[in-house]
Amino acid sequence: MRIDPKLFEEIEAWAHQDFRSVNGQVEFLLREAVRRRKGSDASRSEDKKSDNS
Repeated sequence: MRIDPKLFEEIEAWAHQDFRSVNGQVEFLLREAVRRRKGSDASRSEDKKSDNS
């Protein structure tokens, strides 16, 4: 994976603060992003259901 060096430094520092490896931090961030997206999709589906009622 190619990551901008400045972004990598930020992720590396964040990982260090959270006692994770950089790989572990990237995986954590991706899981959180997917979880949030799924949550957003669920709320959008509920909005569409209520609009159709």
